[in-house]
Amino acid sequence: MPSIKEMTTKDGKRFYKIRVSRGRGKSYLSTRWYPPEGWSRKAIERELARQAAEFERQAQAGEVVSREEQAEIDRQQAVEAAKIKTLKQYGEGVFMPTKAVTMSENGRTAYQGMLDHWIYPALGELKLPDITAAEISALLLSMQAAGKAQGTCVKAYAILNSLFKMAYLADLIDRNPMDKVERPKPRKDEMKKPAEAESYTAAELKYILDCLQGEPLKWRAYMSLLIDTGLRRGEACGLKWECVDLDAGRITIAGNLCYTPAKGVYLDTPKSGKARTVDIAPRVVELLRQLRQEQAAGGLSHYVFSRDRSPEPMHPQTPTRYMKDFAKRYGVADLHPHKLRHSFASVAITNGADVASVSEKLGHADKSTTLRMYTHADEDSIKRAGDIFREALTKAAGER
Repeated sequence: MPSIKEMTTKDGKRFYKIRVSRGRGKSYLSTRWYPPEGWSRKAIERELARQAAEFERQAQAGEVVSREEQAEIDRQQAVEAAKIKTLKQYGEGVFMPTKAVTMSENGRTAYQGMLDHWIYPALGELKLPDITAAEISALLLSMQAAGKAQGTCVKAYAILNSLFKMAYLADLIDRNPMDKVERPKPRKDEMKKPAEAESYTAAELKYILDCLQGEPLKWRAYMSLLIDTGLRRGEACGLKWECVDLDAGRITIAGNLCYTPAKGVYLDTPKSGKARTVDIAPRVVELLRQLRQEQAAGGLSHYVFSRDRSPEPMHPQTPTRYMKDFAKRYGVADLHPHKLRHSFASVAITNGADVASVSEKLGHADKSTTLRMYTHADEDSIKRAGDIFREALTKAAGER
């Protein structure tokens, strides 16, 4: 049975220390859990019990170890690494196990898929020190020749860059061939058109909201929430009622529902690694209130967006399929969850919101990510940018 102790950091932040015994002859293991701000005592106790049970399971299963044990594992891995010769041996024995420690399940699955489908077949049986920049470049060119998008080729480039850097820093190779490999450029037929539409205008979003009036309540609430807050698809699917404060008009994003073929549907932490609280519009509050009443009639779920006639959360890929069908019925171009997220950033910033605030609401760890999403500038916003610039020059001239 884990022991739990409430403590505070030097700067006064509250946390809970969870300690687990592994039996005679083995050291105790401990971890910390920091409750999100604004959580009720009941919610904290419920989540704390789940965290303690999960940490105890991980300790008993050997998924977490002490510093001394980790040092021995690292030593043994270093010994094994010295024996590795081919790229595939290094990828399977060192690179992926190391990356998996800090990656999400989705990220790990994407890396493994790229290695299995492209990198290993082309370079896997070659000895690491013998692989040349020309062979890596040939692989990337073959991917483009096969019609793979630039983003996919860049992902392969990034994985190879990370793998060879790790091998170089471990002194397994005396040179890094990636230093002479150029990052893949888009093919000519991939060049984006000047009028690219990675986000919708405010008028286009209003049209989508108008079309939603004839849709089922669950989808009206889900789509309206995404448009109003810029949530990720999985964050909305993983939203629980305990994190919804209808009276205050705000929600706490504390989970991200994910899916991989190997693991199935599972609840992960938000992509940024921390919970955040965002406000929601009164019309969204009303839709959620109606949804809660409708859901309660058939048995309330812990999740706001559950499967039909089931308390289980909605599959994170279901909204994408729904939006594809919605787009066909109402003539909405290229509708998908992430485009609504881009639209939130673009419309908010175009109409005067500061990047820092938009970044915080979207849960971005880096504000540059938010700026990359701000891609849709209509004629009015372009003219306004010019007017602001000219007004600044006029003001400066008048102050002389």
